[in-house]
Amino acid sequence: MAIALPLSAARGAALRRPWQLLLARPSLLAAATILLVCVPTGEKDVTAAVHITAADLASLGLVALIALDLLRGRPLALGRQACAVFCGVVCAAAAATVTSIDPSASLTGFVRLVQIFVLVPASVLCSLRDRRDLRLVLGAFVLAALIEGGVGAEQYLTGTGASYTGEPIRAVGTFGALDVMAMSGVVSFGLLAALALALAERRNPLLRRALFAAAAFLVFPLAVSFSRGSWIACGVAVTVLMLRADARLAVRSAVIGLAAAVVLVGGLGLGGGGVAERLDSIGSVSGGNEDHSVSDRYDLWATAAAIWADHPVTGAGPKSFPQLRDSHAPLRLSSGSDAADSTIGFEREPLLSPHNMYFLVLSEQGLVGIVAYGALFLALLLGCLRRSGDAGPAAVGLLSWVLVDFLYADIGGTTTVLTSVILGVAAWWALPDRTDGRAL
Repeated sequence: MAIALPLSAARGAALRRPWQLLLARPSLLAAATILLVCVPTGEKDVTAAVHITAADLASLGLVALIALDLLRGRPLALGRQACAVFCGVVCAAAAATVTSIDPSASLTGFVRLVQIFVLVPASVLCSLRDRRDLRLVLGAFVLAALIEGGVGAEQYLTGTGASYTGEPIRAVGTFGALDVMAMSGVVSFGLLAALALALAERRNPLLRRALFAAAAFLVFPLAVSFSRGSWIACGVAVTVLMLRADARLAVRSAVIGLAAAVVLVGGLGLGGGGVAERLDSIGSVSGGNEDHSVSDRYDLWATAAAIWADHPVTGAGPKSFPQLRDSHAPLRLSSGSDAADSTIGFEREPLLSPHNMYFLVLSEQGLVGIVAYGALFLALLLGCLRRSGDAGPAAVGLLSWVLVDFLYADIGGTTTVLTSVILGVAAWWALPDRTDGRAL
């Protein structure tokens, strides 16, 4: 008995430690959310109303943990401005759901919107309590990007990726051909996080060089993802991040980066032909060189605008775009996009959204929604730009990527929850409850 009691006590303490650790540092769940995005889902039904991934479960675990903190009497670091902009999004989504053309179908969309734009960002904001928390989250972005970037680079070099111009060379990481933009997003986030951490690292030169090397490596899988929207978003975000951190360093880095691109693409030919062709296709919407994926995207935007014209105030309701697409779309709009790899073979993927977050909000949540989301995004962007500190480049860089990418894409897919984490990081920096030394 004398031996059993101490063993039982030790075992009980061991069981309590993980929960105590999570309660003390809930940012561990935010980091886990990022890393679990890399877990293959095997999901092939893109038309399903609900997709729940391991990363989604981790994000909901973070929400539950913050709620438990609230019940235990811990004050949450949510300032009045943060509460106002988050509540605005909830009210807009609720109004759109109640007035939807199909309220029952819109209910799942309402839950998803509240998860992605309110609950998870607010929980991430509350989980970031000191500089170690932010470094943990940014480090998770870097690690996830290195995992996906390594897989993507191997796919391109060995010809085992998704189909691009008839060849299996498109880097898609662990996400597969049905989610071709996911890897480029993860790699972009890791590249930006690595740059921000490297620029803020002043004590460990070896770590600083390793982070710069990681960022340099991630350029290659990003390039061979052949994702034009991610290229544009990453270019803008890197520029904003570097200018925010050090304007003179940004100019020198731009010169070095351009020289490196000339050597790698022009001299060694690494992805050069495909990259140049992909860049040229951005404006090709007519004539013999027309890129149907580009013209389809512009037609989807026009479709969303037409839906909004019929439902101007609160929109047609969350998840209503697929129902109304065919009745509002131009006749030349394709029925879907082609997807192929060694796992799924060839599939025709339906076009279920306008591939533009702003048009999606406008068509499904109307003027009320676009004002609410615009207030959220503007408050985060202005707050990140206004505050000075070493964490500023990371927050504004990641946020800039999301806001620019929303011009070419919308929420959906495995990596959507990463958008929530980024909004939470930006809110932590831009909308503090107290201005007390939040620095990386």
